[in-house]
Amino acid sequence: MRKIFGIGETVLDIIFREDQPNAAIPGGSTFNAMISLGRMTRKNFPGTKVIMVSETGSDHVGDIVTTFMEANGVCSEAVTRNPGTQTHISLAFLDKDNNAQYEFYKDHASASLKENVVSMIDFEKDDLVLFGSYFAINPRIRSYVRSLLEKARKAGAVIFYDINFRKNHQRDLAETFRNIEENCRLSDFVRGSTEDFGYLFGTTDPQEIYDGHMKPLCGNFICTQGAGPVEIFTEDKHLSFPVEDYDTVSTIGAGDNFNAGFLFSLLAQDICKDRISDLSEEDWETLVGTAGRFSKNVCQSIFNYVDEDFLQDMPY
Repeated sequence: MRKIFGIGETVLDIIFREDQPNAAIPGGSTFNAMISLGRMTRKNFPGTKVIMVSETGSDHVGDIVTTFMEANGVCSEAVTRNPGTQTHISLAFLDKDNNAQYEFYKDHASASLKENVVSMIDFEKDDLVLFGSYFAINPRIRSYVRSLLEKARKAGAVIFYDINFRKNHQRDLAETFRNIEENCRLSDFVRGSTEDFGYLFGTTDPQEIYDGHMKPLCGNFICTQGAGPVEIFTEDKHLSFPVEDYDTVSTIGAGDNFNAGFLFSLLAQDICKDRISDLSEEDWETLVGTAGRFSKNVCQSIFNYVDEDFLQDMPY
């Protein structure tokens, strides 16, 4: 049975509305997706193992994060608990349109993974691997992340990279840009938002991003634009899929759960490594459609992950 791996950071998200704290919930880009996948595979594909590779502090917040993972069907055995450190905190401020602006309290320089984390992970052909954000390019743990990705690629796993590059990381771009390019080359699918690419390349035009930067790096490029169409670029296709208009409670986790829905659809349609180069327009429509439904569900609540009863009796 295929396994799903997530490689990324964990944080505690404190959500503010009108400058007052409204909720505090475990989060992190890859983490949010993995919680949704843990919930949905448990209901729809029982027995599918969902595994998070990450690190937290040895504090009470770290206890909250790992306990929450296990309660939602995500294995925490590959989460490193770093002694003497504190779990990262993210502050999310919702504006009048329920879009989030972030402030981060993280010590990336102290990030560390267990020495045996690479050897303890057993990738197999057609397993699904999701990774991204600064965790994926942090020089402090780069050797571990690269080794994990190379091991996954050698095993024949399907690798999905979410660039998720924030404005506050621009100061580190000279040091991390090569890591971003390497991540793209190691992946089967790369997704980024126009906001990400505005910070990375100074352009938000999907065609310019693909032609000028992404085409030589990845075979399947997914560009999301918030409420704008999802643009797909492959070696022989350029597809555009509109995004449904709906009211939002919070945009926190929207992109993360797009990723979760995409991976869930790969699993549900039994799209394996050998099929990726032959995906039809109908395949892409189903993948993007499911991704959009996951994203919509999250945007209609204050939480970072899909509801427990989401997707019941729904095609994917």
